[in-house]
Amino acid sequence: MLSELSVENLLLIERARLRLAPGLNVLTGETGAGKTVLAHALDLLLGGRARASIVRPGAQEAYVEGIFELPRDLAGVLAEELDPELRLRLEEGGGEVVLSRRVGGDGRTRGYLNGRACAIGEMRTLGGALMSFYGQHEHRRLTIATSQRALLDGYCGHEHEERVRACARAHADALALRARVEALDASEHERARELDLLDYELAEIDTAEADLAAYDRLLGTRERLRRLGELRAATAAAAHALDSPDDAGPPGAGGALGSAAAGLEALAGVDERLDALAERLRAIAIDSADVATELRRYADDLDHPAGEGEGEAVGGAADRLDGLEERLERVERLARKHGGGVEAVLAHRERSLARRAELRGADATAGEDRARLQRALDARKRLANAIGTERRRFAPLLAEGVARQLDALAMPEASFDVELRACEPGPTGSDEVEFVLAPNPGVPPGPLRDIASGGELSRVMLAIMAVAAAPAAATPTPRPAPPARAAPRRTLVFDEVDAGIGGLAARAVGERLRDLSASRQVVCITHLPQVASLAERHFSIVKDSSLRPALASVHELARADVVSELVRMLGADADDSGARRHARELLRAA
Repeated sequence: MLSELSVENLLLIERARLRLAPGLNVLTGETGAGKTVLAHALDLLLGGRARASIVRPGAQEAYVEGIFELPRDLAGVLAEELDPELRLRLEEGGGEVVLSRRVGGDGRTRGYLNGRACAIGEMRTLGGALMSFYGQHEHRRLTIATSQRALLDGYCGHEHEERVRACARAHADALALRARVEALDASEHERARELDLLDYELAEIDTAEADLAAYDRLLGTRERLRRLGELRAATAAAAHALDSPDDAGPPGAGGALGSAAAGLEALAGVDERLDALAERLRAIAIDSADVATELRRYADDLDHPAGEGEGEAVGGAADRLDGLEERLERVERLARKHGGGVEAVLAHRERSLARRAELRGADATAGEDRARLQRALDARKRLANAIGTERRRFAPLLAEGVARQLDALAMPEASFDVELRACEPGPTGSDEVEFVLAPNPGVPPGPLRDIASGGELSRVMLAIMAVAAAPAAATPTPRPAPPARAAPRRTLVFDEVDAGIGGLAARAVGERLRDLSASRQVVCITHLPQVASLAERHFSIVKDSSLRPALASVHELARADVVSELVRMLGADADDSGARRHARELLRAA
């Protein structure tokens, strides 16, 4: 239950602390006094939307905190429904959960669980497990078909709701698989065309595979062939300079080096230092002769190549250059086509191989998806049939129980029914649910959305909640065995759910709220004295408009103060003895 609610700097309220009772708690006050501010505070604890405008003028931030006490059995049930992280945080609280929310003047908001930062989504999950909020127009949700179906499913029990969730998963799987199968069927022609293109591109790359691998070496060979004349002239000149074969001409550098070395040999052994220099000179002379030989061999190879491993044909230089240009052009054309470099071409080849394998396996994949689709459809049908069976089993019991509650809510002549119609299977089964009401005798029954007034909708909602809260033994007609695990009993918050109701109906609504509070905590913001008189704990909200900005304060009322508040709610002056007597009679009747 919500044991304490603290509010700071939220709109009209500067500071308020409410210590709530386990049963029925009511909050009353003049219109515009700030009752809705407290409703907004509770909505913030549920992860509701926060706006900068809710921060009290002059304050930097608004703060709301709720302290919840959890019985051990309820904590266990909630823990099973939460993810592991939230479950651990819940266990750390030792049976107490503190949810809080800060809203800055700039609209930024932070949530906290047991003093530690908590994502707003997590806060919404946990807050929704602890508390259910029914706003001023919440009863209007009863006119929505999905809400009616959800109410019936909740009445059917926890296992039934699990089955509905399983049906939703099977439906989502079926939709996804159907989309995949349809896409594969529709793209069969596109797949064939893409396969042809991939085969062509892969064949083109495979043909040039050797040239792609030797691309850098081919570039070097092309450069040599383009400058063949320069290479030949330079090597011939260098070889001649080192070792002239013409005896009539001046000796080459190699001959000069040899003559110099021979001159030093005559003095061998005279000076060790000179001997070392002579040895070096002889080595240089020998190296120069070797270099000259290699230069002449290189020049011969230029004219008569034996092949360099790239596979080019031996022939004239012009023919060899033309062949290389063709091979390099093929590589460069592929590079331009697939991304600008040899690496891009090879990467495209790997992607194309993978895509071709995927497309060739598409038919097998489509067959597997069709089989999976059929299994998902079968599972959805099986679950929908089971869901429909349970709904038809519980619908008459819900209708009977609501009709009895409506009798107690000053609608003795009303009839209520739950109608089910078959529809196409979907995420919630294959049933449409319609709540049907005949509020007065002689009036044909009709859908709740068309026939019920606001006050009647409020009473129907309370009747449904009272039936859902009643133990099985309280129902005269035998009910099926209750679910193996009961749903958590959340704190119920009603924000003027009794709007549009007065007289005897108001008293009946109050009694139903008090009945609900016998098994769970109820917080009710109300303007009806008939409801307020039944409260276990009464809080009054008073606004002081003389201050700027206006200030609202919240007070827990003692018994004597409750009488004065009921007099105000009756619309009488504080010294009206008749109204005070009426107020005391309301309290005695409670």
